Amino acid sequence: ENISDFSLNVTDCTQVEVPEEVFFTVAAAGILENLLILIAVVRNKNLHLPMYFFICSLAISDMLGSLYKTLENIFIILCKMGYLTRHGDFEKKLDDAMDSMFILSLLGSIFSLLAIAADRYITIFYALRYHNIMTLRRALVILAIIWTFCAGSSIAIALFSYEAATVIPFTILFPLMMFFILCLYVHMFLLARSHAKMIASLPTSTAHQRTNMKGAITLTIFLGVFLCCWAPFVLHILLARFCPHNPYCACYMSIFHVNGTLIMCNAIINPMIFAFRSPELRSTFKKMFYCSR
Repeated sequence: ENISDFSLNVTDCTQVEVPEEVFFTVAAAGILENLLILIAVVRNKNLHLPMYFFICSLAISDMLGSLYKTLENIFIILCKMGYLTRHGDFEKKLDDAMDSMFILSLLGSIFSLLAIAADRYITIFYALRYHNIMTLRRALVILAIIWTFCAGSSIAIALFSYEAATVIPFTILFPLMMFFILCLYVHMFLLARSHAKMIASLPTSTAHQRTNMKGAITLTIFLGVFLCCWAPFVLHILLARFCPHNPYCACYMSIFHVNGTLIMCNAIINPMIFAFRSPELRSTFKKMFYCSR
């Protein structure tokens, strides 16, 4: 609230508002689409594989992001109507809970993307040993560790969010993890290209290589969409913490609602990528819709 008021005094940039109808429609669509992914994986036993469990983890993170922005918008509306105050004890606890949900969604998305990338890397370059390396039990253990760490970190960061020592590591983690995933992708593509040249004379291996490269391209699309949708909001957090009085920073922060809407757009786009590029998921969706009819 203080940042918004100050930005109006030092810049000519007005707050860019997103219509509430659009906001809630995007949020509901993101939640329903990712819920559909979870139902599809649960119902189809052929999808009970580590890769799809990691995809479900990403879907849960996207649902939390949409839910966070929905609750935050409802909180703002209730404050404007006078049902809640911005500085009460209950409101502060509610705000901390929503902040914790946001951090949990962001960290969950980052580590889920990392797990998906690692799984694809093993699939491509250790295909013969994949089922021994990435068992279903190990995948569940990895997911349990990821979400335990993310939950603990989200609570700690939300409670101490006003300390620079807490904000700096959190904001550094985002580009650091993205750089690590990007390096993994680059290494993946370079090795895949080298392997493709070596086994170009083998028709069966070529088909397998095409399938693996298709999965790598899908993950690259995930990463690009994630960066486009989350990076503006993370930048907003940095500017709000370290240069709230700068006119240029305040001008950028005037598009806060647009950046929040981008997060929810990520929750809509990811399931579309799953459905479009996964024949097994497409088949499961068709069966689900036909059965419902």
